[in-house]
Amino acid sequence: MEAQQLVPRQVPRVETRHRRIVTPIPVPESIPILEKLRQNEPRSMSGQPPVVWDRAEGVYVYDRWGNQWLDWSSGVLVTNAGHNHPKIRQAILEQVQHGLVHNYCFPSEIRARCVEALARVAPEPLKKVFLLTTGSETLECAIKLCRTWGQKIGGKRKIGIVSFHNAFHGRTLGAQMIGGIPALKSWIVNLDPDMIQVPFPDGFRGVDTSFDGFLKALEAQGYSPDRVAGVITETYQGGNASFAPTEYMQQLRAWCNQHQVLLVMDEVQAGFGRTGKYWGFEHYGIVPDLICCGKGISSGLPISAVIGRPEVMDLYPPGSMTSTHTGNPVCCAAVLANLQVIEEENLVERARCLGEIFQPELRRIRLRFFDHIGMVHGRGLVASLHMVRPGTIEPWPQLASRVVLRCVEKGLMLFAPVGYAGASVKLAPPLVITEDALREGIATLEEAIEEVIREIG
Repeated sequence: MEAQQLVPRQVPRVETRHRRIVTPIPVPESIPILEKLRQNEPRSMSGQPPVVWDRAEGVYVYDRWGNQWLDWSSGVLVTNAGHNHPKIRQAILEQVQHGLVHNYCFPSEIRARCVEALARVAPEPLKKVFLLTTGSETLECAIKLCRTWGQKIGGKRKIGIVSFHNAFHGRTLGAQMIGGIPALKSWIVNLDPDMIQVPFPDGFRGVDTSFDGFLKALEAQGYSPDRVAGVITETYQGGNASFAPTEYMQQLRAWCNQHQVLLVMDEVQAGFGRTGKYWGFEHYGIVPDLICCGKGISSGLPISAVIGRPEVMDLYPPGSMTSTHTGNPVCCAAVLANLQVIEEENLVERARCLGEIFQPELRRIRLRFFDHIGMVHGRGLVASLHMVRPGTIEPWPQLASRVVLRCVEKGLMLFAPVGYAGASVKLAPPLVITEDALREGIATLEEAIEEVIREIG
């Protein structure tokens, strides 16, 4: 946390039914904590709004000094079932009290129940589940499986991994090499020449939305289909909340079938109801060969999974594809309770219905501030406002940052801008949010944008 970021900004205190306007940001009492973090952590950890979280429940976040925020971050799209859901909390406590909190890859009943439950919610024929810890780890695993599969069926040349411009798949080496954000891989000395990117057909940054664009991009890079082992794509591009056209994705699925290429859907942000479908790829009417999932899988604890076709998932012999914390018993308990909550509280349908309010309202706001919001993308309860300089589609990260901070000052919790050039304001409330709270958040967002634009002239 840079010192100048810790200067409190005075804003009026206002009380409403759903939010409190806090004053100031950061709260003065929190500055010693922020300074302690700044002194002992790398500065890369200081990128979020300077609010010291103390506890969170449902759709609300609290600090120790009586301030409350309506959370539209979901802890970066994790808490689909809300923060600290009582059923999930109880399941965690029961597992801890049971006496098993770690066991590596030794068998356990809780792990068996967890993988069975995940296989049950996955579409046919994806019925094998490998539990891991983070989303990045699932992408590393998917790369390994794709290349192993490719060499098995096509020889040493069939190792290519195709991904997309502007994609974000995580922060480990392989995940960043298949990512499509050049600035994030400037540190990589030897980029893998068989990991290539093609334009993502979002209709805004990627204007060509035809599948011919995919084929031409491969051809332009001199890459023939017989060399491709896997295509990896986010169901929607995380930072930008951008979806591809349905027809494009269906043609991609057919192309992968034709050329014996594995199709991997990165559902780390999209899965477990976020988009108004259980799996985001259901919007496309396709089934991938591998699903990478995490975040909303447990609504709080660190666990992830690769779910895939048995003939792909069983490529490696016993003991050769493991992870230290795979199937952690406490995390497995959280997954089981989370899946139960999603089903019992009908959160997928809830996200779809509330999305029919959320998305049109955001498009209305975009029309009101047309010069500054170049595009709104999203489905269900995830969206992104692409902030641009007036009269252009040039990204304006400073505007996005000011909108985020103003929202936080007004009691609406957002995380720092993401997406293309860091100029997208990402919106992702927990799926348990009420319609009243959703509308309150929309009003707060609109107020914040209006104020910031008025200030910048």
